Amino acid sequence: MIKILRVVMLSITALVLTGCGYNEIQRLDEQVNAAWSQTLNQYERRADLVPKLVSSVNAYMVNERTVLTEVTEARSKVANLNINVQDVNDPALMAKFQQAQNQLSSALSRLIAVSENYPQLKSDGLFRDLMTQLEGTENRIATERGRYVQAVQAYNQYIRQFPAVLTAKVMGYQVKPNYGVDREDEIRRNPDVQFDLPTRQTAPAS
Repeated sequence: MIKILRVVMLSITALVLTGCGYNEIQRLDEQVNAAWSQTLNQYERRADLVPKLVSSVNAYMVNERTVLTEVTEARSKVANLNINVQDVNDPALMAKFQQAQNQLSSALSRLIAVSENYPQLKSDGLFRDLMTQLEGTENRIATERGRYVQAVQAYNQYIRQFPAVLTAKVMGYQVKPNYGVDREDEIRRNPDVQFDLPTRQTAPAS
């Protein structure tokens, strides 16, 4: 008899939780975490490329130490934050992470601009390979951040709806800060990371 009552209670509990949106909240919450995890993976990939990039340009940019220092310091700030998936619910830490990533993006942009003054560097095979990797990584960052924005929006919209809003309050689920939403249009665009490779000079006709 007790076993039957337990089965009945579990069935009723499952039915109540399903009807109040608990299961959907769980699904959407996991979707946000998964999207953020993929975004972090791409940021880590970019951070790993930075030391290789700095090393490849070091011999050429003898007069650009300030730019190289800015890139190195920006990369160090990103690494020191040590953010993880659970930190999506910490607005202050997310804001620091966004600021650090923006600084690294700006420093890399300056490095790219300065490299235009070094034809030999632009023709270097290692440098071109690293830039191809960087461009691909920037594209993936934009894609994953766009997916994260969408996942957070879906989650936030759902827990504001009735009856899910009641379940969210009881279970302690809160609206998540949407990292990058203030730049949503920008992060959905492919970044302009391009290099004009040197063209071959044809010998003048005799």
